[in-house]
This record gives sequence, structure tokens and C-alpha cells, in this order.
Amino acid sequence: MKMELGFVPLLILCFLVSISSAELAAKVGVNYGQLGNNLPSPSESVKLIQYLKAKRVKIYDANPKILEALRNTDLQVSMMVPNELINNISSNQTLADQWVHANVVPFYPETLIRYLLVGNEILSQPDKTVWFNLVPAMRKIKAALKTHGITKVKVGTPLAMDVLESSFPPSNGTFRSDISASVIKPLLQFVNKTKSFFFLDVYTYFPWSSDPTNINLDYALFESKNITVKDPVSGLTYHNLFDQMVDALIFAMKRLGYPDIRIWIAETGWPSGGDYDQIGANIRNAATYNRNVIKKFNAKPPVGTPARPGSVLPSFLFALYNENTKPGPSTERNFGLLYPNGSNVYPIDLSGKTPESEYGPLPAATNNEPYKGPIWCMVAKGANRSAVASALSYACSQGNKTCDPIQPRGKCFKPDSLVWHASYAFSAYWAQFRKVGGSCYFGGLATQTIKDPSYGSCKFPGAKL
Repeated sequence: MKMELGFVPLLILCFLVSISSAELAAKVGVNYGQLGNNLPSPSESVKLIQYLKAKRVKIYDANPKILEALRNTDLQVSMMVPNELINNISSNQTLADQWVHANVVPFYPETLIRYLLVGNEILSQPDKTVWFNLVPAMRKIKAALKTHGITKVKVGTPLAMDVLESSFPPSNGTFRSDISASVIKPLLQFVNKTKSFFFLDVYTYFPWSSDPTNINLDYALFESKNITVKDPVSGLTYHNLFDQMVDALIFAMKRLGYPDIRIWIAETGWPSGGDYDQIGANIRNAATYNRNVIKKFNAKPPVGTPARPGSVLPSFLFALYNENTKPGPSTERNFGLLYPNGSNVYPIDLSGKTPESEYGPLPAATNNEPYKGPIWCMVAKGANRSAVASALSYACSQGNKTCDPIQPRGKCFKPDSLVWHASYAFSAYWAQFRKVGGSCYFGGLATQTIKDPSYGSCKFPGAKL
């Protein structure tokens, strides 16, 4: 092949390379999550994806209704083998063949399936068994595609930044010791051999929000004009946190002997809302981050990162919708570009062609500084009473004397008041355990308030931030 290329005129070769790079760079996609009970239909969702001018879409399963709705569109599709199938597929080629036959073959090639991802953030899961079955499952899926004559679909797996045990400075990027040799090295071998990508989820929001004193907000939002970070070892200079995070992965791969594997940004975004204790989750920051990152991804020629200047970073923004049944803190339900009714959370154009001047003014950010006062955790309106009763029992079983004041003769006891007692228990639990990871969520049964519910001699414990 190299000898044949010698006969290709250099100008034509450069033209072909630039066309392919531009083609890859110009296609920002969106993650289409489905963890909501009020989301539009797949066919309506596909229209909304096109309205956002996305060129790619990633789904977190193999939903046949979505794959059917994507048939005969120009949207390139990434689909997923669910986490719970990985262990079985890893040791069973027949099962892998059956999965591809049932979930890919009926739609391909009319649905432009280009990437088949095995699991989602598997190396962040507590179950270590599945870690070691990840790459074997990827090999089985790749073989199954080949058996069915599908050779243009690449196989990968999206991983979070927590695969690194060191990421600062970027040149010190190192994979975690518990996965480096046993999982990451075989993964890199597979990706390199099959010419696939390292799919990476990159959120500058999380490192910034956990350390807003030492990380500048503008640096996390691509807004910094005069803030730079210099890597003392590589000598590279960084103007934003995103590049810093991506380059940490590049250096980590280089450390294992794979300096050239391409990176795909599988998720990135910023929450437009959150709980009182979640700093910086607002529409202004979300719009600013996503518009700026889109500008970076669509830049022509490609800008890459300091460690790989000029490289293409294909991407999926997270997420299409605010998803109201996603577990965890409120930010998890507020990453969407659209509300479930299809309206914009803020105006955005994934092609990057809408000039900044055409967007209207954004609402002021009111929570870029940590909230100072205490916060209480109360039962949410409309919460299921039997579920609340179970959550009350759980909260009272944790900690030291958590629920003593709501026992008979206690200062906060109210006969036959489940919601009142549960609200006290939720607040008492959260006040004790927030600093070690306890949340005010309780499976969607709880909500935060800054209005003190205490009365008379009954004092509700509040979480101090």
C-alpha cells in the first residue's frame, strides 16, 4: 500500500486527507437518552435531532423503534450493547452472533449504524467481574459483525475520566493501577488493531464544581482570555480545562505504548439546573459551554489539543433531553438541550453555523458561588406513600439516633404524619451523611429546600455546605 501511495500525486493526497478530516470534524452529534416518562416518540425525536442540526446520534441500547425511526435518514448512528449482557457475551460467541443478528442486521445499512459500543462507563462500575469481561465481549461482537458481513461498523466502549488515577499535569496522565495492565492494555490493542476510537466522556463541570476555588470558571467554560496552565514537563500551554483533561488521556495511552489512538468525545456537556448545593448549574453556563465546545469541534481547519494540534475530535453532546427519571442529584436530570416538550432549554446549533450575535441574551447566573446557608431535605410533592414509608425506615436505620425526635414523645413527633416524619428523617440523614456522599434523593422521593421547616421546639437538622 505504501508503495502504491508513492504514485499518488501529493496534491491529490493532501486534498483527500483534508476532505476526510473536514468531513469528520463537521459532524457534531447528540446523545439520545431515554430515562424519562414524558419524552417525545422516536420519530418526533429524530425530527428534533435534525432540527438541532446534529449529524450523528448515540443511543444507550438497541431500541428497535428508534433504529427504525432513523432508517433512511442521513444521521450516523452509534448504538450500544447493554452493560448487563457483557458477562454472558464475553464467553459465548453464539450469543454475540444472535445479538448482532437481532439488533443490527434488521436495520443495516438503511439505518446508518457506524459504531457499536459495548457497555457504558463499565470501568466506573463497582462490579469488577464485568471489567475483565469487557474486551473479550468487544472481540466477540466484532467477530459477530464480520460473520454477518458487516465490516464498516467500528466497535468501542465509552469510558469516564475516572479511568485515570493521575491527570495533572496532563503529561502525568496515568491509568488506574487496578485496570491498566489487565483491561486498558488489551483494550488499546483491540482499538489499535481495528482502527477504532477511544470513546471518552469529558465533563469540565465536575472537576470545576468540586474545586471552584482553585479552578477558574471561565477556564472550564472555554471563556478564559488570559488564564493559562503550563505543563512543567511537556512545556505545553493550556487555555481551557477540556484540552487539559483530553491530553491527560493522550499521555496515559502514550505511557502504555499507544501514542496515536484516535479519541472520540462520547459525552460532554454542562447542566442547566441543579439542587441548591450544586454550584454553577444554570442556563447561562450550560449555553456558554456547549456553544463554545461546538465551536471547537467544528473549527476548520481542526484545532485539536495542545498534545495533538490539528487533530479531529468527533463528538456527541450530552444530552438531547432533560430526563426526569435519571437517578442521582438534580443536575443529572438537567443536561438536556431540549425540554421534553421539544422546546429549547437555550438556543443552540450543533453545526456551529449560527453566529453568536443571533442568539438572544442569556439569563444571569445566580449560583456561581456556593450557597452559604443550610439546606433541608423534604419529601417531594406527589411521592408514593409506600415508597416514602420504606425510605423513612432506611433513613432511620442509618447513623446515630437519626430519628429519635420523631419517636412518640419526641419533640418532632406528629401522630399519623408519614410525610412529616419522613421529611425529618431525610433531613437528619442528609445532614449526617452529605459530606461522605449521602444525597437528598431517596429514589426521587426527596427534594431540597432552603426554607427552614422547623417549628416550636422541633428543630430540623439542615445540611451545612
